[in-house]
Order: sequence, then C-alpha cells, then structure tokens
Amino acid sequence: MLLPGAASAQRKVTAPVDIAVGPTALLFFGPVFDDQPLHTGLKINVEAVLDTEWMRKNQSLIPRKYRSQALKAGEIRYSPAITALIPETLIISPKYRNTGIYGATWKPLGFGLSLTPSPVRLSFDAGLVLTYAYLYSDTLENTHFLRPGLQAGVDLEFQLSKSFLVSLGWASAFYIPQKLGTLGEVKPLDASIFHVGQPYLLLHFRVPVTTRL
Repeated sequence: MLLPGAASAQRKVTAPVDIAVGPTALLFFGPVFDDQPLHTGLKINVEAVLDTEWMRKNQSLIPRKYRSQALKAGEIRYSPAITALIPETLIISPKYRNTGIYGATWKPLGFGLSLTPSPVRLSFDAGLVLTYAYLYSDTLENTHFLRPGLQAGVDLEFQLSKSFLVSLGWASAFYIPQKLGTLGEVKPLDASIFHVGQPYLLLHFRVPVTTRL
C-alpha cells in the first residue's frame, strides 16, 4: 500500500524492523507422531513495523487516498519480498528415540490480522508454505518429504519494551498428503504426512533500519 507513493520519493527513511527467533516443537500427525510425537526446530520471522508515530512523521510517503486508512489502522507490518527466501522454520530434530528429521519451511505468501492492539497483541495469520524435510528412522521408511501447503495460526505477543517483545503461538500446516517412503503417492492417509502442528515461543528484537524509498 505504501510503495506507489514511495517509489518516486527516493528519500532516506528509518523504520523499526522486528527480528524474531525462538524454539518450536513440530508435531507430524499420523504415523510419525505415533512413532515419536515430538520433533524440534527453530522459528524465524522478519518484518518491518510501521506504527502510528512513524506514519505521521512520513505521511508524504503514503498515497493520499490511503493516508487516512493507514493512520486509522494504528500499525502496519509487512515483510519485503526478499524475506521469502528466509526459512520460516528450520527443522532440527536429531533422532532421540527412533526417528530424526531435518529440513525447512518457507512461506512465500501470507497475510495477518491483528485482533487486539499492543502492548498485548493477539493476531491471526495464514498463508502458503513449502516444506522440504528428510526423515530417517529405525521404524519408519526413510522419506524425502516435499509438499506445498496451507498454514494458519494464532499469535499472542507481549511488548515488554519498545525494542524487546515476547510472543507465543500455534500454527497448523495442511499439506497435500505424502505417503512415507514415496514422493508422489498420497494414499493411504493413515500412512502419510498431511498435517504438522507447531507450538512456538519467539523473542523479538526491534532494530532501526535506514533505507532509501
């Protein structure tokens, strides 16, 4: 929404960028869950945060027809397209019982909706994801899992200071089913990976970043 007016301005602006990282659990429901319920990983999120104060100081960068809507919104968060190359989740789960999994999930497209304002912010988000994971096991068939999916989740964020926040949440990703030990087979469902649940805890660090718009 901001880019059309910003493209011709070509001026330096500084905005806070929220860099969030923290531990996550991954629950591969189905035969993997039955074999070993808990797997682990690292969740990452990077987005610019444009609050009311920033938008008031930089009104000239906002197209006139969107200006009042933007100011009423209170806060706008967005992730530049380049951040789609950063994995949203790194799956780092060594075998502690029977099964280990390593891989990553990318989220090339998504949107979010804030349900309550900061300092205690409850939000909902959804988007398209792509996951690759290598599963190796003593009891299950080794599998290269590669599937697109749809993900939805809720996040509860606590702003402890202007530059440090903590959030916890849950995300569920639903994939085109993939039968273990295969790449293209989708049946039977009870022998496939099709849903991954993800509870997580994130530590947020906000740093000012200057760029030219």
